[in-house]
Amino acid sequence: MKIEEKYYPFIVVLTCLLLFFPHLDILYANIMEARNFNTAREMLHFDNWIFTTMNGEARYEKPPLPTWLSAFSGAIFSINKLWALRLPSAIVTTLLVYFSYLFSIKRFQLPAKQALYGALIVATSFYVIFAGRNGTWDIFAHAFMLLGIYFLFQFFSTDIKKYTSAILAGLFIGLSFMSKGPVSHFALLLPFLISYLFIFRIRSSSGRAFPFMILIIIALALSSWWALALYFGDTNTAASIANKEATAWANHNTRPFYYYWSFFTQSGIWTIPAFIGLLYPYLKTRVLNLKAYQFTLLWTLSAVVLLSVIPEKKSRYLLPVLIPLALNTSFYIDYLVRKFSELKDKREVLPVYFNFSIIALAAALTCPFLIYLFVDDFTGILWVYYSLLQVGCLFVAIFIIKNLKRKNIENAFYAVIFFTCLIITCGFPFVRATYTNTDYKELAPKIVELERLNKPVFLYENSSPELIWDVGKRLPVLMSREGINYPKESSFYLIVEREQEELAKEKMVGYNFILQDCYDGNITSKKDRNYKIRRVGCLYLVNATD
Repeated sequence: MKIEEKYYPFIVVLTCLLLFFPHLDILYANIMEARNFNTAREMLHFDNWIFTTMNGEARYEKPPLPTWLSAFSGAIFSINKLWALRLPSAIVTTLLVYFSYLFSIKRFQLPAKQALYGALIVATSFYVIFAGRNGTWDIFAHAFMLLGIYFLFQFFSTDIKKYTSAILAGLFIGLSFMSKGPVSHFALLLPFLISYLFIFRIRSSSGRAFPFMILIIIALALSSWWALALYFGDTNTAASIANKEATAWANHNTRPFYYYWSFFTQSGIWTIPAFIGLLYPYLKTRVLNLKAYQFTLLWTLSAVVLLSVIPEKKSRYLLPVLIPLALNTSFYIDYLVRKFSELKDKREVLPVYFNFSIIALAAALTCPFLIYLFVDDFTGILWVYYSLLQVGCLFVAIFIIKNLKRKNIENAFYAVIFFTCLIITCGFPFVRATYTNTDYKELAPKIVELERLNKPVFLYENSSPELIWDVGKRLPVLMSREGINYPKESSFYLIVEREQEELAKEKMVGYNFILQDCYDGNITSKKDRNYKIRRVGCLYLVNATD
């Protein structure tokens, strides 16, 4: 498959449009998104742009930039539309993928075709797809950091446009901090600096000191202004939340040092090529640009080691690793494209056949699997998606097998990219068929009804971000950090999480609780692992007995 180089950027952008933008409203808001979206809603409704809140309570755990972007998108398209709130994530992920392409060409001086491979691997890596379609903070921090690194690399390696490079590097490094604090500085920037010092070394230049100072000042100014605003504007609350976050990093989700040893599996469909790309003794004599390969390899491994030092570990924290890992994997894919037809050693050939054959088999079985699981739920447009998916998957399976026989790895590679896009565009709608909770009931309309009747409604505690999101608006809270704030009304309505019902009754002595109804905000079955009891809100009529 011969594609002219001038079309490569369009292929990158088109792939991102197919992966990150379709069906953004299918998945309901998870706990992290709910925190972000609640805060964005209150920015619009109460102008809490700096001193951010969630249902009226200070929410300073994360910097505000991603929330601002969600709020802006919500203001344009509707704060109640999930696709609108997730749209900034899709846009910034597209930016990340595009700059990974530019990074390979303009910074590593790699062939355009290999840069295309690397960008497409980034785009189709599992956690990149997940984060790019999810309205949380991580993807913003790492996308802005990659842009900062792009210009920082230029600043270190050339004397061209030193001030422009320094200003842009400082700007994007600062924006990364405004997205999720120092997370990406530690997980992406520091490993980059380690790799750069070892492989390329920083060029000395008498004219570089002053622009570097500008870079540092811009990055520090952007990184610190919000924290300073909180410190001087709400000192006690900011200090309390900072201590809580520091404790969480040290004590929550602690895992052993080797927990991330299987980090390459987080690239999903590229697990086997990613692993082989890490085998330096094997690949060092097979790449065209050894220094660039050494750099991406050291960048990847440094990031894994640094993340392993942190006691708190989660699989999603490996997202920044997938960026240099994808660039590193592109060296192996490039080698296969160039040399696979000449390979005779079974030890080199068999992993390739195994990898692409597994993907071809997955494509062939996708549609029968779907029809077996959801045949009773196919209605309307789902039949259209299923038909397109059926034809597309069969094409992918046949195309991969055909090109494996011809030893044409490039075509097989593009087929994998097409298959991934096909799953998102035509397969993702079938997620709706898993929404089988017959007890699902929306809480927001009931709140509107009660307020229309001038009935006071309270929330017992701000402990469930999803429940707050489902409520649809800010409600006064009884249980806060300072204790219970009893309402002035002797009779009122109270929303309590199902797990807190007994606790609320014990705490609120002198009140009689009369259950009105329970509203289950889960759309998945109770047997599903994604079912969250904290999303069930029970509505009580509460009367003072005194």
